[in-house]
Amino acid sequence: MSYCVFMHRSDSIYEDIPAEQYQFPRQYLARAEPSVGSWILYLEPRKVHHTRGYFAVARVQEIIPDPNVTGMFVALIEQGSYLEFPNSVPFSEQDGPLERGLLNESGNLSGRAQSAVRPISDVDFLRIVERGLAESEPFLPRLDDTPAGFELHEVQSPFVFEQVRDRTQYLMSRALRDRAFRRLVLRAYGERCAFTGLKLINGGGRAEVNAAHIRPVESKGPDSVTNGIALSGTAHWMFDRGLVSLTNDLEIIISRQVNDLAAVRGFINQSGYAFAPDVSKHRAHPKFIEWHRENIFKH
Repeated sequence: MSYCVFMHRSDSIYEDIPAEQYQFPRQYLARAEPSVGSWILYLEPRKVHHTRGYFAVARVQEIIPDPNVTGMFVALIEQGSYLEFPNSVPFSEQDGPLERGLLNESGNLSGRAQSAVRPISDVDFLRIVERGLAESEPFLPRLDDTPAGFELHEVQSPFVFEQVRDRTQYLMSRALRDRAFRRLVLRAYGERCAFTGLKLINGGGRAEVNAAHIRPVESKGPDSVTNGIALSGTAHWMFDRGLVSLTNDLEIIISRQVNDLAAVRGFINQSGYAFAPDVSKHRAHPKFIEWHRENIFKH
């Protein structure tokens, strides 16, 4: 098993659903196969307008021949492993690419950088994950008496290196994921409740708004911004209990089971529509909204 990088474009011609599957031609099969059972990084290439760079991490469950297209293969993503980064991670910084393994002996970028599927070293993988999930508090627990945080060095002793590599198990930690998801969603919505339009900040400078999964994690909902919506506490409570939901064009619909319809209508913003993120690719995906209407909303 080894870590890999999978390139993905939002306008890809391939049938990619990053939280579920990644489609690729046979020529990349040998490079992709070692990723089975291990983690991969998703990278949006620099040619894409407003590229996100490295934007998510996920674990490959298995690779199968595409049942619908001859000569194509599909990497199936382990359910619950996909996690989008709350921080943008560029392909390169002032001192060069974050994937140091892409440099040739002359220190120049090699042709491997163009490969849509490629292996990545453990150190490069962990360096990028650290950038993507970095926050004011260390996102992984301390190891013995080592300094807090997730600092990596180009050269590490085998013992320390094994300890650091083992820490990737924390990528499945619910506490880590909830913190990353909250930052991702609140940033997309400008820390503003999508239903009321209110942006309330408490005395400690913390936004009084929740990051709600539209399709819950326990119902196989991914930790992606398109499966998230920023809601105040009351709106979140009503949304989770199916008293309110959304149409695909973000009109707020209210259940007939609400005992005070006038009060709820007065609670949501006057337009009757939920506010959406400014960046279109961060907006709630219709398939998650439809799932909520069909499975949670009380008609």
